[in-house]
Amino acid sequence: MINLIGTYECKADAKGRLMMTSAFKKQLAPVLQEGFVVKRAVFQPCLELYPMKEWNLMMEKINKLNRFVKKNNDFIRRFTAGVKVVEMDASGRILIPKDLCHFAGIQKQVVLSSAVNIIEIWDKDKYEKAIDDAAVDFADLAEEVMGNTDVDELS
Repeated sequence: MINLIGTYECKADAKGRLMMTSAFKKQLAPVLQEGFVVKRAVFQPCLELYPMKEWNLMMEKINKLNRFVKKNNDFIRRFTAGVKVVEMDASGRILIPKDLCHFAGIQKQVVLSSAVNIIEIWDKDKYEKAIDDAAVDFADLAEEVMGNTDVDELS
């Protein structure tokens, strides 16, 4: 499993291409040739960029769901809606398809933010708003999510 670190700003050009930051390129070097999957985020108006190896691990988990349960089928359909395979070009850019740019409201200013094993791709203004909104109750959230568990339980 890859553990990515950092939050960086970049720009999208008129075609929806993002220049991957050198910091992320270095961290992703072992998996660059395998390509990526980009998809809509489940909870936020942003995109998620999965290295192919991480996407395949996620698909293994999802493939264990019983497809004769309607909720499972509905989840799979929604989770994979708009999924696209993307590659980094020779210049270090990733082309984000127009429909996904529209979903995330990506215009020009973009934030690439690590989320453990994936990179979230945000419109800068939406990212700042999401961070500000979450800051209000982050202490309570941190306590609820991390405060009442043993470290062993998280593994």
